[in-house]
Amino acid sequence: MTTTTPAPTRGTGRGAPRTAGRLPGTARLAWSRTAFEVRTFFRERDAVVFVFAYPILMLAIFATVFGTDDEVVAGSGVHFPQYFLPGMIATGVMLSSFQNLAISIAGERDDGTLKRLRSTPLPPAAYFLGKTGQVLVTAGVQTALLLAVAALVFDVPLPDDAARWGTFAWVFVLGTAAGAVCGVAYSSVPRTGRSASPVVIPVVLVLQFVSGVFFRFDQLPTWMQQVASVFPLKWMAQGMRSVVLPDAAVVVEPSGSWQHGATAAVLAAWLVVGLVVGVRTFRWRRRDDG
Repeated sequence: MTTTTPAPTRGTGRGAPRTAGRLPGTARLAWSRTAFEVRTFFRERDAVVFVFAYPILMLAIFATVFGTDDEVVAGSGVHFPQYFLPGMIATGVMLSSFQNLAISIAGERDDGTLKRLRSTPLPPAAYFLGKTGQVLVTAGVQTALLLAVAALVFDVPLPDDAARWGTFAWVFVLGTAAGAVCGVAYSSVPRTGRSASPVVIPVVLVLQFVSGVFFRFDQLPTWMQQVASVFPLKWMAQGMRSVVLPDAAVVVEPSGSWQHGATAAVLAAWLVVGLVVGVRTFRWRRRDDG
C-alpha cells in the first residue's frame, strides 16, 4: 500500500514556511518605477529634443536679439543673457514637470496603460513617486545643460558661493515638485490623449509671457504682474534671479526685494493644492470607460 505525503500548505503561524515572496516596499518600487520612467522618457526622442533644446534655443534667441554687451540697467553690470537665464531655467522646469506629466499621463490614460497598471499590485504611490523622480532627473539634466551653455557660450557668470546654490536647490526642488503634482492634477482636464497638447501647451505659453520669462518682469503692465503672481512660474523665475543676478540687480524687481519667503510660500501652496486636487480628480480610466 502506497502512502501519499500531503502537499505542504501555507501556514499561518510564526514559524510556518513561506511559499510566496512578499512584495517589495513602496520605496523600492518607486525607485524601480523612476528608472523605468526615465528610460521611457529618453526613448521619446522628439520629446527629449523639445524639452532639452527649448530653453537653450530661447536663451540664444533673446541673447542675440537684445545683445550680449548691452546692460539691462545702465551701470548694473547685468547683461541680457544673464538676466534671461533664470527665466529659462524656470520655464525648463515647467516643461519637464507640468507640461510633460500633464500630456504623458493623459496619453497613458487614453491608451489604457493606467487601467492596466491599476489592476496590478503596484501601489499608486509608487507610480506617482516614479513620475516625480523622472521629472527631477530630467529637469536636473536639462538645467545642467542650460547652465553649461550659458557659461561657456554667453559668458554668464554663475554663483560662486554656497548660500546662492542653497537657494537654487530649494527653489529648484520645490518648484519641480509643485510643477509635477500640478501636472498630474491637470492631466485629468484633457478629454483624450490626442487633445492633451492643445489643452496644456497654451497654458504654458501664456504663463511664460506674463511671468517675466521673455521680458523684464518690472516692465510688464501692473495687472499682468498681479495675474502672474498667482502662479508658480513667476516665483520660480524670481527665485532663480536671486541666485544668478548680483544683489544690486534687486532694483529691477517691482517689490524691491527677492521675496524668498513669499516664493517658498507660493510654491508650497501650489504643491498642496496640486496634491489635493490630484487626489480628488485623478482618473485611471478614460471618461467613456466608466
